[in-house]
Amino acid sequence: MNSQLWDFSGGIHPAENKVLSTRRPIESSTLPERLILPLQQHIGAPAEPCVAVGDRVLKGQTIATVSGTLGVPVHAPTSGTIEAVSMHPVPHPSGMSDQCIILIPDGKEEWIQRTPVEDFHTLDRETVLQRIRDYGIAGLGGAGFPTNIKLRPPKDRKVSTLILNGAECEPYITADDMTMRERSDEIASGLRLMAWILRPERCVIAVEDNKPEAITALRKATSGTQTEVVVIPTKYPSGGEKQLIQILTGMEVPSGGIPADIGVMCQNIGTAIAVSRAIHRGEPLISRVTTITGQAVSEPGTFDVLLGTPISHLLKQAGLNEQAVDRLILGGPMMGYTLETPDVPVVKTTNCVIASTAQELPAPPPEQPCIRCGMCAEACPMELLPQQLFWYSKAGEYEKAEHLNLFDCIECGACSYVCPSSIPLVQYYRAAKGEIRVQQAEHLKADRARERFEARQARLEREQQEKEQRRKDRAKAAAEAQARKQAEAEKAESEDGPTNDRAAKAALVQEALARKKAKTESAGSAGPAKETPAEQEKPDLEALEKQLSQATAKLNTMQSMLNDAKAENADNVEKLERAVAKNHDRVKRAETALADARSVLADTQTTDS
Repeated sequence: MNSQLWDFSGGIHPAENKVLSTRRPIESSTLPERLILPLQQHIGAPAEPCVAVGDRVLKGQTIATVSGTLGVPVHAPTSGTIEAVSMHPVPHPSGMSDQCIILIPDGKEEWIQRTPVEDFHTLDRETVLQRIRDYGIAGLGGAGFPTNIKLRPPKDRKVSTLILNGAECEPYITADDMTMRERSDEIASGLRLMAWILRPERCVIAVEDNKPEAITALRKATSGTQTEVVVIPTKYPSGGEKQLIQILTGMEVPSGGIPADIGVMCQNIGTAIAVSRAIHRGEPLISRVTTITGQAVSEPGTFDVLLGTPISHLLKQAGLNEQAVDRLILGGPMMGYTLETPDVPVVKTTNCVIASTAQELPAPPPEQPCIRCGMCAEACPMELLPQQLFWYSKAGEYEKAEHLNLFDCIECGACSYVCPSSIPLVQYYRAAKGEIRVQQAEHLKADRARERFEARQARLEREQQEKEQRRKDRAKAAAEAQARKQAEAEKAESEDGPTNDRAAKAALVQEALARKKAKTESAGSAGPAKETPAEQEKPDLEALEKQLSQATAKLNTMQSMLNDAKAENADNVEKLERAVAKNHDRVKRAETALADARSVLADTQTTDS
C-alpha cells in the first residue's frame, strides 16, 4: 500500500552504528542478585510502597501503588523477598538518588494468579483501560506517560489516525528494530486493542527504510487487515512524535499543543506489546527490551530485561571491557546522557546503554564563541531559532527565550551536532527550561499564598463588619426600647400624675392636720409641754433624704457601669441602659416625694403661726 509522505524541516544524517547489536536474536538477561525498582518510572506522582521489608512477593505482584490519576503502579519482576525501601541512584541526568524498593530474587519465578482474556471484545473499554493502568503500563519510547491516560483523549478531540512509531531513528538503538523482527504478532495484537479503544479511521505502523527485516515481519503480521505498514526515509529525528506525524499526515502539531489536537495519536512498538500482554496474558509490565552496545562490549546485543536489573549486570553479560570503556551513555548518542554509575537499574523507559571507547565517542572539544553561521537553524526540525535561544538562555533572559517557543524544542541535539563551535546548545536549553519551571513553581506558590492572605483579610473584614452591625442593631434596639419606655412613662405621668400628686398632697395635709389636732388635744390634757411641728416632721424628712441619697448613689454606680460597658462594646449595654433608666425614675420619684414633704411641712408651720 502506497501512502503519500511529506517531509519536515531540518534534520541530519549521523552515522547509524546499528549493526553492532542486530547480529543476534533477542536474548533474555540472567537473573541478578537484587532488583532495584524506583518508585518513579513514569510521568506523574511517584508510586507509594504497599509492601514492607521482609515480605515475600510473587512475580507480577503489585508492590507500589498510586493514589492520583497521573501515575501507574510498580510490580515485582520476579518472586523474592523485599530487602529494603531506601534511596538509591536512579537513571536521571542529575545523577541523584530516589526512593527504590530492593527485591532479592529467590529464583523460583512463582507468578501471582493471572487472569488472561482471550477475547477482549467481551470487556467494556473502561475495564480494559483500568487494566492497562493497574498493570503499570507507561510509554516505553519516551518520557513514560501513563498509557491509559493517553488512550483516553478529551471527548472533543476525536482520534482519526493511530500511529505505531517504529522509526527508531537515533543511532545505536535497535530495541524496537529487533522487537519488530521477532514479535510482530504481539505488536499487531496490541495495535488492534488500542484501535478498538480509540476507533480511529486509520492505523499506521511507521518504519524507517533501514529496517527491511522488520518491515517484512510487520507486513506479514498485518496481512489481511487495514493496518498500513508505511516505510519512511531514514532521517534524524524522523522518530520524533511531531516529525513522524508531519511525515505521515502533512499536518503540524500546534505550538504548545498535543497530537490529539489534530486528531492523531502516537504509541510506541514496545507499548503495544505491553498492552497486548496485559490483556491476553494477564501480565503486568515487568520487563522490556533494551539494547546493550558500543565498542567496549564484546557481545553487544538486544536483551529482554527484568525491570530493576542493574545496568552493571547487563554490561557484564554483554562482555564489558572495563579497561576499554571510556563512558556509559544511557539512551542514544544524540539525546542520551552520561551515567555517573553503572549501578543504576533498568526502568520502563530504558531502551539503550552505550559502552563507548574514547575513540568511538570522543569528548567534545571546548566550546568556542558562536560565529553566527546559522547551521543550527537549518538543522532544527522544529523550525526554531537555536542561536537566539542560546543567547537568551545563556544571558538568563528566560522570558524572551520562552517567547521564542523554547518549550517546543524536543532536545534532539541536531543543532549541537552541526555546530562548528562545539557549543552544547541542548544543555543550555535544558538548563533554561529547568529555571523557567522553577520560576513558574515559585510564582504559583506565591500566587496561592497571596490568594490565601487576601481570602483571610476578606474574612476578617467581613466578621468585623458583621460584629459592628450586631452592635449597631443592639444599640438601636436599646434606644427604641428606651424611647418606648420613656413615652409610656410620660403618657402615664400626663394622665395620672397630676391627680395622684394632688391626692397625695391632700392626704399629707390631712394627715398633718390630724397629727396637729392630736398634739393639741394631748397638750391640753397633759400640760404645757409641746412638741414643735419641725420636730414632729423631722423623722419623715430624714427617711426621704436617705432614700434619695441611696437612689442617687445607685444611679451613679449604674451610670458608671454603663459608660464602661459602652467603651468596651460589651454585650450587656442594653441591660445596663434599662437599669440606669429605672434608677433614674427612682431618683426622680424620691426627689418629688422629698419636695412635697417639705412643702407640706412649710404649710403646716404657716398654719400653726
